[in-house]
Amino acid sequence: MTKPLEGVRVIDFGQFIAAPAAAQLLGDMGADVIKIEPVHGESARVIGVPGQAMLHAYSRNKRGVALDLKDPRGRQIAQELIAGADIVVQNLRPGVMQSLGLGAQTVRSRHPGIIYATVSGFGLHGPSRLRPGLDIAAQAESGIMWVTGERDREPQKVGFQVVDSTAAHVCAQAVLGAYVRRLRTGLGDEVEVSLLEVAVHLQAPNWGAYLLTGKEPVRTGNGQPALAPAADVMPTSDGALVVSAYSDAHFERLSRLLGRPELGSDERFATNAARVRNRPELLGELRAEFATMATDEAMRLLADNGVVAGRISTYGQVMASPDVEASGIFIDVTDAAGHETTTLGSPWHLGSVPELSGNGAPQLGQHTAEVLTELGYDSEAVRALEAAGVIRSSDAEPAAARVAPRR
Repeated sequence: MTKPLEGVRVIDFGQFIAAPAAAQLLGDMGADVIKIEPVHGESARVIGVPGQAMLHAYSRNKRGVALDLKDPRGRQIAQELIAGADIVVQNLRPGVMQSLGLGAQTVRSRHPGIIYATVSGFGLHGPSRLRPGLDIAAQAESGIMWVTGERDREPQKVGFQVVDSTAAHVCAQAVLGAYVRRLRTGLGDEVEVSLLEVAVHLQAPNWGAYLLTGKEPVRTGNGQPALAPAADVMPTSDGALVVSAYSDAHFERLSRLLGRPELGSDERFATNAARVRNRPELLGELRAEFATMATDEAMRLLADNGVVAGRISTYGQVMASPDVEASGIFIDVTDAAGHETTTLGSPWHLGSVPELSGNGAPQLGQHTAEVLTELGYDSEAVRALEAAGVIRSSDAEPAAARVAPRR
């Protein structure tokens, strides 16, 4: 069965998360993704376990090529790879690709059919266009940190790189839209995604309320400011769960299930507005009941009766969840040393991609010789480039071409 992007080539100049993860999503749809790194390796390779985790998660099944782009010979190889590609994805420090003659305007003037995607911190047109930007800066400047945490405590970041990860999906979505347009018109496109815009857009409900009322949202911890109970934590005898039952009908049902039907008619809790006003008392009543129950018992009671609830799970509990296991999100791949490891697949299912598997992240320069062979370089030329430090290859000899040369 043909995968959606089979035969499509992606050149990935990304580092860390946003661009590499976008290229990873395209690769899972069947694209041949060639990951370009400096001869000393991308930045993620030098920051220990966090960087290795990024490589492990976002460079599956890619072919790794290590080039010195400061050397004209390295840039020439990059240009040859781009010439045979359909899509370029990059998130290097602002101005770097332009300084190398590999920026969007230059590339698209030479190859009008190419789709060139850039992920930046703050966009390409505003006063901060040359600022380096990471996930945490976008969380801070978009308002995410302002609304996260307890009312009387300092602002908090989300517990993972939520903006980087989401930007990858946004970038892949835009690239796919541009590629569909190219199939219809033959014309390429330029895709721009900024962490700042993604971070603002992630908060659309909050922004909708602010734009309607002009009132700044406030930090409310785990609850929701205008609904109760909603996303409220209920400690149990062996853990905790969250419960949302803010409609009057659902709150009455919750009260009955807990053996406290009188709560539904208590004037303090009879309406959502009353429950919001009296949230501390409400939580006191509900938490006293849940504290006597085990988490599994409480989850069965609520889920079987149509009350929205979720176990607050550790990572180990997540992996043991039958629902997570059934989803297939965790997949086994083979690393460069031949060992089988577990990593994450893409969070979608396509009939044309029955399952995800394959190889883990490439070693630095693992496929340099192979890819150069495909471009028409012979063994002597590859050895000369490696001796000059223009490329880095983990192969002793160029491997046979995996696919026919594209030029």
